[in-house]
Amino acid sequence: GAISQVVHLPVLTGRDDVEVAALSDADTPKAKTIAERFGVGEVLGARELLEKAELDAVVISTPNHLHQEQALAALESGRGVLVERPMAFNGRGVEEVIRTAADAGRVLLVGMTHRYRPDVATLRSFVAGGELGSVYAIRGAWLNRKVPLARVTWRQRLEEAGGGVLMDLGVQALDLCLWLVGFPEVVRVTAVTRKGEHEVEDSASLMLITEAGVALQVEVSSNYYGDGDRHYVRVMGSEGSGSLPPLQVQKQLGGRPMDVTPEQPSERENPYTSAYRRQLDHFVRAVAGEADAPLPSEQVGLMDVVEAAYRSAGAEEEVTP
Repeated sequence: GAISQVVHLPVLTGRDDVEVAALSDADTPKAKTIAERFGVGEVLGARELLEKAELDAVVISTPNHLHQEQALAALESGRGVLVERPMAFNGRGVEEVIRTAADAGRVLLVGMTHRYRPDVATLRSFVAGGELGSVYAIRGAWLNRKVPLARVTWRQRLEEAGGGVLMDLGVQALDLCLWLVGFPEVVRVTAVTRKGEHEVEDSASLMLITEAGVALQVEVSSNYYGDGDRHYVRVMGSEGSGSLPPLQVQKQLGGRPMDVTPEQPSERENPYTSAYRRQLDHFVRAVAGEADAPLPSEQVGLMDVVEAAYRSAGAEEEVTP
């Protein structure tokens, strides 16, 4: 996939403690060109790749419909797995992958890179520490500027993508919002989607209600008209609020709201790229037994919510995950 060329391969081939042993892609000529560019020795079919005895782990960044079966095959062969989101199209599929990882005793990470951003981690620590009081609402958006398609790819084909912008940007935005507040149980879902020019939706608006009554609003679109993309999260609590980017935290102090935003380390690298770098570092260390990597069981509930959102949009009514 494109993300492998932009991030995975540059980062992994730049590490002294990693050898990228082989690449696999349905487009073999393209894979050979990429392998030559990054100094990777072999280009193999997906099954051949898993037959390499010296292989410790795999990174899966293929079209969505292949994620589940390829993750299962890699785990069953005894390899650690980092798979791009979504891990599967629904909670049942995710549950199968997690169960297989547990049975095999192997590392399994899913590509939710926002969790590796310092600003996100800081906001989460404020929430977890109760410094914002009781959280009652969260709003998140991932709005990508409208860009004319040069050609139709798997992302516009329902069978391969599993959905449109909700399955792509929505999965990430939902994970971010829910992760910030510890993945509470979602009991009600209402969603509206807009079908795009092809087989899948290009916009989606969701309202989620948790068991504790917290309201989460998430909006995603690849049809946004503006000066550029817009990505943001806002968390509102009884004693404070937080938002990003940029990170801003306000709390009730001395009877009035005060800005308590901690200073963040400056980074030369794009924050999204650096988040990928941190995730890959975590993956490498986890496979080597140098870092903990709990199985991402919360992804079952996440994909149950996504599946419920599609049901809600289709039925035009509120549903329960």
